[in-house]
Amino acid sequence: MTAFNIVNATIIIGLIISAISIFVLDDVLQCIIATSVLGTFLALEFLLLKAPDVAIAEGAVGAILTPVIFIITLNKVKRNKNKEEKNG
Repeated sequence: MTAFNIVNATIIIGLIISAISIFVLDDVLQCIIATSVLGTFLALEFLLLKAPDVAIAEGAVGAILTPVIFIITLNKVKRNKNKEEKNG
């Protein structure tokens, strides 16, 4: 087994574990973090498969931008929920 195969298998195992953990976890914030980890593993896989342009896009969007948007949205929803509970 070559080093390429070992690294590829490790990344694929990380992809599978992070994808399964998204569905298993109950906390929304933990799911968002698992989604970011999934995007990171996917970017590494694209880089390993010699697609650096796709890896950069996936790293920027899948590992950074999407989780940040989800976290901001989650905070706003929680903040609005707290305001409604105080008013009503």
